[in-house]
Amino acid sequence: MQFQKRRWLLSFLAVVWIAVSMASPAFAAGQLNGYLEKVTPGELFEGADRFGEPAGEPPMAPVYQGADMVGYAYLNSDVTSSVGYSGKPIHIIVGIDPGGVVRGFKLIDHKEPIVLIGIPQAKVVAALNSIIDKNMARVATGADRPPQVDIVSGATVTVLVMGDSIIRSAVKLIRTSRLTAGTDARVAAAADIKAVDMSKTDIQDWETLIGDGSVRSLRMTVGEVSDGFRQAGHPEAADRPETPQADDRFIDLYIAPVSVPAIGRSLLGEAGYERLAGRLKPGQSALVVAGDGAYSFKGSGYVRGGIFDRIELLQDGQGLRFRDRDHTRLPTLAAKGAPRLRDIALFTVPADFGFDIAEPFDLQLLVQRSVDAHDKAVIPYTLGYSLPPAYVTVEKAPAAAVAPVAAAAPAAETAPEASPSQALVSMEDQALWISIWQMNRVSIGITVAALLVLTGIFFFQDWLVKRPVLFGWIRRGYLLFTLVWLGWYANAQLSVVNVLTFVNSLINGFNWEFFLAAPLIFILWAAVAAGLLFWGRGPFCGWLCPFGALQELTNNVAQWLKVPQIRLPWGLHERLWPIKYVIFLGLFGLSFYSVALAEVFSEVEPFKTAIVLKFAREWPFVLFALTLLTAGLFVERFYCRYLCPLGAALAIPGRIRMFEWLKRYPECGTPCQRCAKECPVQSIHPEGQINVNECIYCMHCQELYHDDHRCPHMIQVRLKREKFTALSTPVPARAAAPKTLITHNGAPLKSADSAAGDPAVMRPTKERDHV
Repeated sequence: MQFQKRRWLLSFLAVVWIAVSMASPAFAAGQLNGYLEKVTPGELFEGADRFGEPAGEPPMAPVYQGADMVGYAYLNSDVTSSVGYSGKPIHIIVGIDPGGVVRGFKLIDHKEPIVLIGIPQAKVVAALNSIIDKNMARVATGADRPPQVDIVSGATVTVLVMGDSIIRSAVKLIRTSRLTAGTDARVAAAADIKAVDMSKTDIQDWETLIGDGSVRSLRMTVGEVSDGFRQAGHPEAADRPETPQADDRFIDLYIAPVSVPAIGRSLLGEAGYERLAGRLKPGQSALVVAGDGAYSFKGSGYVRGGIFDRIELLQDGQGLRFRDRDHTRLPTLAAKGAPRLRDIALFTVPADFGFDIAEPFDLQLLVQRSVDAHDKAVIPYTLGYSLPPAYVTVEKAPAAAVAPVAAAAPAAETAPEASPSQALVSMEDQALWISIWQMNRVSIGITVAALLVLTGIFFFQDWLVKRPVLFGWIRRGYLLFTLVWLGWYANAQLSVVNVLTFVNSLINGFNWEFFLAAPLIFILWAAVAAGLLFWGRGPFCGWLCPFGALQELTNNVAQWLKVPQIRLPWGLHERLWPIKYVIFLGLFGLSFYSVALAEVFSEVEPFKTAIVLKFAREWPFVLFALTLLTAGLFVERFYCRYLCPLGAALAIPGRIRMFEWLKRYPECGTPCQRCAKECPVQSIHPEGQINVNECIYCMHCQELYHDDHRCPHMIQVRLKREKFTALSTPVPARAAAPKTLITHNGAPLKSADSAAGDPAVMRPTKERDHV
């Protein structure tokens, strides 16, 4: 019987799998059809008037101008990964002609929060205009480099993912021979096979290396770069030079392949080259990039996100941006006569990039200048490199060994393809979230360490709160870290949008990849989920929310400046805090109708304005955020108490916590109400119990709990202890007084001891004399 059940189950699963497999093309075509309804043919091809029926896998729809077919329309997410910062695919309809030229595109659907509300969508789309009219067939064959998209400050990941998905999808379609340009391409001539001559190991000085081309350089002055920005149509950037003198050195940039034995031994030294050779995989290459001047080729991206965003290695139309794991810092160059340079980096080229050091390649330097407070202008400069013939051996290959471009499609399925945003996504099927986690290892490590510190604070809270001065500094320091690093720097601000997206994904098809694409957000949510079991919503609201930290720190400054604090009557306070639950339930219900609409109304959260965009928004949003912060100067954490839908969302599951870590005395509330009156957010009922739905776990009540000079219960305990100590301590014996005689008119009367109780002796001297 059990065997029959298993057989039926396996049969059922097989039928489901076959049905899904058969339905996939139709479903994909149906998806493309649905998205095509949102775009007109003329938006993709000038003068086009209709679409044909989608066909093939991935589906492509022919586009017609009258009776003539002018090209194809396809959905980028059908061809390659296009998962953005939100963790959901960015859907773009792309128009490409039979020659492989991208003629147009339209952003159809996305869930990128930074674009939904914040940075104008038109600005993000305009950053991709460099792709228009670009011949991707030449990119596919290596004749041209992939086009560079403009950088949009605050939406870098989104823009790079959009541009990368358009470029990669076009290249893949060309290589599958489904476009005329790929079908007819042939390489008839035999190619030369080049290889590095490993027998040459001569060590050369710096002047010789520069002279024979072993080390190539790019040298520019500040004035030359300013002229470049002016010619590129960025006069604002041209007027913001790095130094005031136009003749100052902007950068001296050098590059050399140190996996070539002679060059490597010259620049790294014998020991350095041997260490490098020992860790390189077969066929893997390494480069030294060095620079000096006012502009650093390293930038700050490799510190913030693990990516060197100012340089890109280019070969055969493919691009690679190095990551921190590929990088080793060098203090000096070993070659005799080498200059002392500020930045010297040893980069190992990932083996899966397919880099051939014997073939020509370029190092592209992206020069960035601020246009205004929020925008940057970027222009590229290219440093070309070709290995000197003395280091190369050449062999002729038979013509049959050279495959046509059209036949490269199967190889494209197994060999990785690089792209302008190689540091963000792999050209093949490697999940986007894996690449993002790899390039954010430093930020992930800092976040995990901060969570471990917070866990330690909670587990050793009794020891800490007995030392209120130390605990006060620790709390303010942690809140400052949460605001500056976690919020303003890493943009790891949780939002009620995350809750709505999670619930929606459970209904419409859950996918971990959506949530793993933002590693810090994922880690914080995992920590919040664990914290709900132990402490309720307090760990996030009181310690890990950047906007909450901003409110508390600004209120602390207000109190220090003697700004009067308003304490609402308990009855009014108790009727105001349900407002945030009403807001959350409204957004939650609206999300079932439209997640995008719910995200728009979730602007009741000022998080995006104050934390993610750092107040760089339209004035109504900035005014709203500043109004809430101003209210918080008089009523501590005003927004947290009465309006925050995320706090309400966390309070509901927070009721399931398994432990009670906040201690109370039987006297709390009856008659003592000191904790209730001093609670910063009024989460303690006048009767003494703590409302965990409102508690932010600031632990002020626990400071009072252990304070024997403020807590009435502890005061009584201290007084009893002191009284008991006084009674149980023996009184030390008095020292014996010397036995002196007291005389009257020269006659001895009594000793001092016996006279102590004599009234006559105790009388004043004059009275005694009189007697």
